[in-house]
Amino acid sequence: MAKPKRVYQSWKGNNKFLLDGRLVFGPDAKSLIVTFTLILVPVVIFCVFVASNLAHKLTTGSIGYAILVLAVVFTIYVLFLLLSTSSKDPGIVPRNSHPPEDVSGYDSSASIDVGKPLPRTKEIIVNGLPVRVKYCETCMLYRPPRCSHCSVCNNCVERFDHHCPWVGQCIGKRNYRCFFLFVSSTALLCVYVFSMSALYLKLLVDDYGTAWKAIKVSPASVALMAYCFVSLWFVGGLTGFHLYLISRNQTTYENFRHRGLRGDNRINVYYRGCMNSFVEVFCSKIEPSKNNFRGYVHEGASKTSKGGNIQVTEVDISDEDRRVKVEDDLEIGDDLMKISQRRNSQDIGDIRGRGSDRSPISRSELDFGFGLESQFSSKSESRHSGW
Repeated sequence: MAKPKRVYQSWKGNNKFLLDGRLVFGPDAKSLIVTFTLILVPVVIFCVFVASNLAHKLTTGSIGYAILVLAVVFTIYVLFLLLSTSSKDPGIVPRNSHPPEDVSGYDSSASIDVGKPLPRTKEIIVNGLPVRVKYCETCMLYRPPRCSHCSVCNNCVERFDHHCPWVGQCIGKRNYRCFFLFVSSTALLCVYVFSMSALYLKLLVDDYGTAWKAIKVSPASVALMAYCFVSLWFVGGLTGFHLYLISRNQTTYENFRHRGLRGDNRINVYYRGCMNSFVEVFCSKIEPSKNNFRGYVHEGASKTSKGGNIQVTEVDISDEDRRVKVEDDLEIGDDLMKISQRRNSQDIGDIRGRGSDRSPISRSELDFGFGLESQFSSKSESRHSGW
C-alpha cells in the first residue's frame, strides 16, 4: 500500500515548501536573495569601512564598538523579520474539495444535472452592516470578509493586503505585523547607517580640513549615505503609507479599489477608531494557520473556512448579476517607489468618526465593504492592478 501524501506535496497553489512543509513561501521566493543582498551588503561595508574606523576615532572606545555591535544586531533583527514574513502562512483559506452544498435556496444536485452555476455573490452581515462576498471558483468557496484570491500564489488569503515580490509572499492576516515591522525597521536601519556615516565623515573633515580630502579617505561613507538616502524614500514612504492604512483599518488592496473604482463615498465597516485599529494589528493574538501542511491527505475530505473573529451572519443570497468572473489581485512590483513617493507628498485627511445620528446608508455605500467583492448593477468590472 502506497504511503499517503502530505498536504504540502499535493498542494494546488503555487507555493514552495521547505523543511517538509514547515516553511511556506510564495512562487517568487528567489527574490529573497535580492532583498537579502540589498540589506546585507551595505551593512557589511558599513561595519568594515566605517564603524570599525569610527570606533578608533571616538575618544571613548566603548561607544565606538557599541556602534558596530548595534549595527550587527539590528541587521540580524531585520533579516529575521524578512524571513518570518516570507516563510509564514499569510492566512490561506483551505480549498473545498467540492462546491458548497449548504447555500440557502440552492439545490446542488439540480446544478449537476442542469449545469446551473452557484450564485456569484451572497449577502452577509459584518459588524451589523450588510455587504456582499464573492464565490471563488478556484477554491470553491465563498470568500470570508476581507479575503481575496491572489493570482500569483493562486490562493484565497484572509485580510489580503497585497502580494509583495520583495519578500516573495502574499501579505495577509497572519504576516502583516511582521511585514510592517520589517519595513519600518529597515527604514530605521537606513537612518542609523546614514547618521553614523555622516558622523565619521565629519570627524575626517575636522582632521583633514577639507571635505574633498575626507571623501578621498573614506569614499565608502559617501556611497553609504547616498544609498541610504535613496532607500529611505522607498522604505520610509512605505512605512508612512502603512501607518496611514493601519489608522483607518484598511488594507492596500481595499485602498486601491476604494479610490480607483467607486469614488470616495465609502463606509469602512471594519473601522472602530484609530487606537483600536493599532491594537488590532500590533496587540491581537495571531490566529493559528488553518492549514496543516504536514498532515496527510484524506480522500473525500472537505474543508470549510471560517470568517475569523469578525462578526459574520449569513442573511441572504444575491443571484441577480451573472457578470464575467474577474480575478482581482494586487502586485506592487516595480511601482513600489511610486507609492512610497506618493505617500511622502500625500496630504492625509482626517478620519471621520462614526456618529449614531448618521443618515441612512445607501446600498452603493455598502457594496464596497473594503476588501469584499462588489457587484455592479449595470457595469462590468475592469481588472484593477494595484502595485
